[in-house]
Amino acid sequence: NSKMPKKLPALFIGRFQPFHLGHIDAIRQILSRENHVIIAIGSAQYHFQPDNPWTTSERFQMIQAGLADAGVPPDRYTIIPVWNIEDYKNWPNHMDNLLPPYDAVYSGSPLTRRLYHEQGKHEIHGIKMLEGISATMIRKKMLTQENWKKFLTKNIVALLEKWDSVQRLKDIQK
Repeated sequence: NSKMPKKLPALFIGRFQPFHLGHIDAIRQILSRENHVIIAIGSAQYHFQPDNPWTTSERFQMIQAGLADAGVPPDRYTIIPVWNIEDYKNWPNHMDNLLPPYDAVYSGSPLTRRLYHEQGKHEIHGIKMLEGISATMIRKKMLTQENWKKFLTKNIVALLEKWDSVQRLKDIQK
């Protein structure tokens, strides 16, 4: 019935430093329940820092490349960069003001779920996190020249190598 209201997209927020197989798994979990997901690139104003080495544009490219590698159709997601504010109480409202309308919020972060729960405007869902994978761990493995590539899709690895990311990480540690 064309008169049925369209369901609002869901929201998935991350810094994606870098975008990895765990993020792809989370997005697949969301899209198994939702029609569309807004992927919010958080802390978009930060880059070339030890915990935020990649620019917003680079993170956008990683998300597109990783989801293409995973066979996720581009019409199922929208990527939107969002600037962070260092104000937990007002952060969910800040997100609401920056993003198109969304309904459910999916997050592996207990803090994100708590802040949205306190706001009380959206339904909140946890995500089953893939064990043994995190962006922090991947950045550490890149610095120590351990096997970091297995946690990423081939096209994300290609982008990170094109950007000389291992050297960048070494340079910004100083």
